[in-house]
Amino acid sequence: MLKELESLPSGLLELRADQLHDALGGPALIHLPGRRDRPLFVSVLLHGNEDVGWEAVRRLLKKFSGGAGPALPRALSLFIGNTEAAKAGVRRLPGQPDYNRVWPGSALPRTAEHAMMERVVEAMARRQVFASIDLHNNTGLNPHYACVNVVRNEALHLAVLFSRVVVYFIRPRGVASMAMSRLCPAVTLECGKVGQFHGVEHAADYLEACLHLARHPAHPVPAHDIDLFHTVAVVRIPDGVRFGFGCQDLDLCLPDDLERLNFRELPAGTFFGTVRAGVGLPLEVRGEEDQDVAARYFTVEGRSLLTRTPVMPSMLTRDEAVIRQDCLCYLMERYDPQTDAGDAA
Repeated sequence: MLKELESLPSGLLELRADQLHDALGGPALIHLPGRRDRPLFVSVLLHGNEDVGWEAVRRLLKKFSGGAGPALPRALSLFIGNTEAAKAGVRRLPGQPDYNRVWPGSALPRTAEHAMMERVVEAMARRQVFASIDLHNNTGLNPHYACVNVVRNEALHLAVLFSRVVVYFIRPRGVASMAMSRLCPAVTLECGKVGQFHGVEHAADYLEACLHLARHPAHPVPAHDIDLFHTVAVVRIPDGVRFGFGCQDLDLCLPDDLERLNFRELPAGTFFGTVRAGVGLPLEVRGEEDQDVAARYFTVEGRSLLTRTPVMPSMLTRDEAVIRQDCLCYLMERYDPQTDAGDAA
């Protein structure tokens, strides 16, 4: 499934994300030389409908003679992921696994895509990868932010180079940044909604800054330079629960403006929706150890779905397909690496 190339195919930078499949035939790992040998690894289009990464790479490489030759400040290894889904303009096709859930460490049943991601990681290990950047769009109203899977100074510095808002998570498993963090500092970047030029510009400027890095700072990030949050749970709507936005007659009716709650520290008792009589708690909420924590975070009073404890959601979206394929949102708490314990090493 994977093509591994040592140069950029002619004309590739002129193509949109939905045109890449016809040109490449599938996923590709493209190695470009630079003045420093240890490469920056950049993954794009792990979700086919999130084109910010590809658009940022196009913008970046056109500045450096199309990416050819030693004009790049550092070698660049570009992984172009789910081109087939990109052609269709969807996150993933029916029958495909999520390309950002099948990297080493995945909890999903093994597929050919798992083997492909293992090949990518092995290739980058051989090349002594310098840093790893995985680029994504959001579907909901969220700030630009970076995610890390280990709370180490080098990874946090890489994250705050993009945004002072940083999220630490260890679930879901099988994401690119988690696999690559075993080799080098690694981040996932959330760059706003699809089609927003600022997201592309911000991502391209960040990649260029990373290409110019000579080393990773090892000292702690000053506390005033970072807002660090810890993802403590993922919220899903079970398949049997019928839901909608601004509705009256379904099992769960969510507010039209639910996205406005993203990255807001909510008090207990915040309204999340209206529940049909007799449905009970219409959410599945799993903690970091995959335990059921729904009753810890939500309650139903009368027909109102309310938060039960102070919490901060992220990635709330109105995109019902994404909610079914992935989740309704994640729940976060503020994190102090000086005092909080856990899987932070």
